[in-house]
Order: sequence, then C-alpha cells, then structure tokens
Amino acid sequence: MTVVVLRGTIGAGKFGTPEQDFNDLKNHFYAARKHGEPHRVLTESNQANNNKNDEASNADGANNYATFDINKILVDEGEDEKPDPNRPYSLGPKISDWNQLREKWLSENPSFSNFIKPNKPRVLLVTGSSPKPCENPVGDHYLLKSIKNKIDYCRLHGIEIFYNMALLDAEMAGFWAKLPLIRKLLLSHPEVEFLWWMDSDAMFTDMAFEVPWERYKDSNFVMHGWNEMVYDEKNWIGLNTGSFLLRNCQWSLDLLDAWSPMGPKGKIRDEAGKVLTRELKNRPVFEADDQSAMVYLLATQRDKWGDKVYLENAYYLHGYWGILVDRYEEMIENYHPGLGDHRWPLVTHFVGCKPCGKFGDYSVERCLKQMDRAFNFGDNQILQIYGFTHKSLASRRVRRVRNETTNPLEVKDELGLLHPAFKAVRVSTTS
Repeated sequence: MTVVVLRGTIGAGKFGTPEQDFNDLKNHFYAARKHGEPHRVLTESNQANNNKNDEASNADGANNYATFDINKILVDEGEDEKPDPNRPYSLGPKISDWNQLREKWLSENPSFSNFIKPNKPRVLLVTGSSPKPCENPVGDHYLLKSIKNKIDYCRLHGIEIFYNMALLDAEMAGFWAKLPLIRKLLLSHPEVEFLWWMDSDAMFTDMAFEVPWERYKDSNFVMHGWNEMVYDEKNWIGLNTGSFLLRNCQWSLDLLDAWSPMGPKGKIRDEAGKVLTRELKNRPVFEADDQSAMVYLLATQRDKWGDKVYLENAYYLHGYWGILVDRYEEMIENYHPGLGDHRWPLVTHFVGCKPCGKFGDYSVERCLKQMDRAFNFGDNQILQIYGFTHKSLASRRVRRVRNETTNPLEVKDELGLLHPAFKAVRVSTTS
C-alpha cells in the first residue's frame, strides 16, 4: 500500500522487480533532497537577509512615511525665468478679435455647441491647488474632500471640471495664479460659454440649486457682491473673487488684461498694495490681492466695465462660513435644498482657514470641524439619493435611511438629482 501511494505521487516507474522498485524510490528521494536542499537553504537565506534589511530600514526610518523628508524628492529643475524689468507685465499676446475667431470655430464645429440645451450654457468649473503637498499633514485630506464635493455638483449639473496643479506663470503666484490659467482655458476651449472659478477652500452645500443662467444673458462677469459697497463705498470686501462666473468673450480677455498689472510679485505687487490700502475702505496693509484690485478697477472705471458685471446677492455664489455652518441644523429642520441663499447656501467658503498652510486666521480646530460639517452637509444630499446619510454632520460614518426594495426603480428621487432633466436625450421621430 505504501508503494502504491508513493507511486501515485512520484510516477509509475519502470515496473521492474521489487528490488528494482525499491532502488528506484530510494534514488528518486535522494535526487530530490540533493537538488532541493540548496534551493531551500538559498530561499531561507534570502528571506533572512530581506528581514534584516527591513529591520534596518525600519530602524533608520526609511519605511516611515511620517518621518520621511518629502523635500528629498520635491526638486524643482532650474530657476524661474526672470522677467525684463523694463517691459510691462502681460498675460500674453494682445488678442482683439476673439469674438470673431470663436464664432467661426463654433460654426465649423457644430457638435461642440456652447449651449448644451436652451438657456443652459456649457460651463467649465476650474479650481486647483499647489503642485507641492500641503504644509500641514491634514491639508491634503481636506483638499481631497473639497474636490470630491465639486465633482459631485458638476456631475449633477452637467458641468465639466478642470483641476490645476501647475503654476503657469511664476510672476503671478499666490492670489493671482488663477488669472493666467483662466485666460489659457478661455482661449483653448472656445466651446465653453462660461468659466466658473472656485477656490479650493470653497464647497458646494446646495447640490440641488441650478444657477439662474438666463439672468446673466446680458452679463459677462458674475460675482457675489453688492453695488453699494463696491461703487459707493469702495469697500475691499464689497465682492468676492473666490467663486465667480466669466463669459468666454473678447470683453473678458480685455478685463483680464486690465486686472492683471497689479499681480506680478515683488515691488509691483507691494507698491500696488499700498495704493489699494489707501483707496479702499477698511483694507489692511498687505500686498495687492486680486479681490481688492477688482474692487478698485470697478470703482474707478465703472463706465467701462460696470454694465457687463453682475454683482449677485440673491443667492450665495460665495457664502462666508462663519455665519452659515452653525446654522446647518436649523436649515435642515426648516428648509430644503434648491434655495441657494441664506436658507440653504449654494457655496460655503472657508475664507481665512487656509487648511493647506501652516497658519490660518482662525483656530485650526474650529476650521477643520466646520469644514467637516460643510462637507457632510453637502454629501448628505448625494448619499440620500442612494438611501444613506451621515449619522451626524460631525460624523464620517453613515446610516441607512431607506429600506431596500425589490422594486428599486420605483424609489422616488426627491431632489431630482439622480436623473436631471438636462441629461435626457431627445429622440427624433419621423412620421
């Protein structure tokens, strides 16, 4: 029986005499041991060496992400190109016939219409962050939450999205980095009717609200703000440039050209900051920023730009977090998504929190707690489509709020977010 089992394992052999069969088995196992032993020893030796290397790596921290100095691999090649101090700054070559060029392109490419349905323009939402990791470990996590939030809103409203992590013009770092990017995207995407800029520290908190595009048929630039504060008071917070809509047209290119001269870093930006502090109400002393520059431009050149600028305050294209986030529970109890205003804000903007930096203008704990609440407030409107919600606005965990059913297609989409009307395909019929 033993021989049968062994033969079943190693093969039938040559079917010789019992003595020959015994010798055959002995030789087989001797050969297997002879060739297998070195292999086993080598394998064990390699494993031992690997374990020693791992222990050594762990000992000196080579495997520890928390202690690794990221600057070892964040190496910028070469130096930034130094501008000619004798030449005035420009975002690019002067373009004067963009409307004609764009109209011709649209007529030659009818499949890329600038309107995806009547009164619904093709929109590109643009946002971004630094090419380097955040200066604090948790900052990148909140950037991830912020972009996830924007992707959700854009998916529901038929908006394309562009996330940028490249500084296109070293002269326009900081506040001003958006301007070269916006100009490049307008010129590269003639099919886009409106570009929607949104800061990385702003989140959508009303997923059901649709921008009233028809209201802006005669406007090229839409910002959250108040005419009295900008044109009468020249108040530096009379508008906000953290979230705005800009039409793709010649007027907008001209505006960017007029907006950008205060932006180049160094002496120009510092001197411009002094002018803005002197001319604008309540502005602190610091270098020129894009928001103050826009208030100054509109207040001093209203005749040139004002007719095409819409300062929106009927809903929150930008909503200051400090007056909104603590009221979320009240909003949930008394109101519903789709309002966009103080009752249920479209955008909650965490101005001053600077989650990607080392220091903010407010308590870190307060900012991060409130950012979590804002994210969950918006995310609940996404999760409810699928029958879930966060256990609380402070919790990452979710709970089921709708029982499973054998007829899932009969479940009512209460906010109309699962299959928005604009996504319906019109089927042409012929009689």
